Amino acid sequence: MRCRIRCHPGDEIYRDDKVSMFEFDAKQQKVYTENLCYIARLFLDHKNLTNEIDAFYFYILCERKENCYHVVGYFSKEKDSNEKNLPCIMVLPSAQRSVYGKFLFDFSYSLSIIEGKTGSPEKPLSDLGHRTYVAYWTHKVLNYLL
Repeated sequence: MRCRIRCHPGDEIYRDDKVSMFEFDAKQQKVYTENLCYIARLFLDHKNLTNEIDAFYFYILCERKENCYHVVGYFSKEKDSNEKNLPCIMVLPSAQRSVYGKFLFDFSYSLSIIEGKTGSPEKPLSDLGHRTYVAYWTHKVLNYLL
């Protein structure tokens, strides 16, 4: 049978004209979270699936099309960490030439500011993740200076 679910688990915490962001607790959505991590493992050579996923919140970025949501990327965030605000970030290859990577970085830092926490991404970043991270901060610093 065809799946009739048109929305991802969790709460929609952001929406604009094109995209929506969903937040959910991995502890509450174990199967969905594990499957999301397996998908990420296909594209991230250093992705580790041995960590306990219950300690994370997941934020899924979706494009909205024809009354349904298409995942374009996600990031995870540790529940009780002040050191890492971005343990894992992934943008699907079909969406990598867009601004979604920078959007996910910006969203994670905005959440950290709201929570009053500081932090950085988990290392090592993938090559593409590192380039996106450097481009993001270069853009932020240049905008500040200008």
